[in-house]
Amino acid sequence: MVEKLYSDFDSDITIRNAKGKTFYENQINVKDIESVSGVKTTSLGLEEVVVLKHEKKWVNANLIGVDANFFDVAKVYEHMVDGYPALTVDGKDAAIIGATLLDKLEGFIPSVGYEKISIFSPKRDMRIRLGKSPFAISRIEIAGRMNYNREVNAEFILVPLNFAQELLSYEFEFSVVFIDVKNGYDNEDVKQDLKAKLGADFEVKTNYEKNELIYKTSQSEKVIVIIILLFVFIIAAFTLVAALTMMFIEKKENLGTLRAIGADKSFIFKILFSEGLLISFKGILIGLVLGYGVCLSQIYGKLLTIPNSADEPFPMRISFEDGFLIITLVSIISILASYLPAKYLLRGDNMLQKKD
Repeated sequence: MVEKLYSDFDSDITIRNAKGKTFYENQINVKDIESVSGVKTTSLGLEEVVVLKHEKKWVNANLIGVDANFFDVAKVYEHMVDGYPALTVDGKDAAIIGATLLDKLEGFIPSVGYEKISIFSPKRDMRIRLGKSPFAISRIEIAGRMNYNREVNAEFILVPLNFAQELLSYEFEFSVVFIDVKNGYDNEDVKQDLKAKLGADFEVKTNYEKNELIYKTSQSEKVIVIIILLFVFIIAAFTLVAALTMMFIEKKENLGTLRAIGADKSFIFKILFSEGLLISFKGILIGLVLGYGVCLSQIYGKLLTIPNSADEPFPMRISFEDGFLIITLVSIISILASYLPAKYLLRGDNMLQKKD
């Protein structure tokens, strides 16, 4: 889920100027980039922080001017909530806005016509003077809303590249190159080839490096959850110890009778040990049925949905390897929790240690 949410919008590889905010189009040869083995699609972009206004609502946003190739790189068609995945409508420039960002502006996608918003961008190389506006202002129609992840939904707006260049006064400049890598190629290998071709003037990053903390957190999450579950299992094992102890106390006279008619201590130990295993493995069986039942209900019934995601269900995947790992851990703890109390109770009881 994490990879889908972040990797779809964040291209496989991004190229930026290592020494400044933008670069001129003659500083980078797109055809040379496309000739690198593994590069599928390239898209030029121009980024800026702007202010959006709709009626009386003002919101900060990250504006990205993109070309038509960005739709394939970011899979925009798969992430539309409503409206149209287009940067022009009726021959006019149009924008695609994050779903939450449009809600902040109290706007919507009408069935007829289009909402319009104003975009305020700081003017370049301008001295602030009394009575002069420090912003370049332009209006644009909203063609549709997109839904990727919380950050993109709340902060980003896509506009045509030429519209962004005119608004920001960057006639022949860009700030980023988005690259989609072909299936079967490793992003890191393609990155190294691009770095060798572009040199030290450009910064080349994979989508994993751009969201490094998120990916590292998601990768370590399973380990942390298993450790937490292990502690829960250990705490639950004390219930089994208590149950065996109470059973031993309640059945002490019966066990004494068994001892009197010839049962040795080893036979009585097997009774206690077997009882502990029966209790624990019954719990394991019930837990497996309930656990996999909940998983299958979510996968096919979509019981729980992600907030603010247009009813997108929480993703769930059944892993038999993880199931085997958990069963193994629980079984080991159950065997120890059955064996040690039985051994200790028999060792400490004088009546059962008496010989006939």
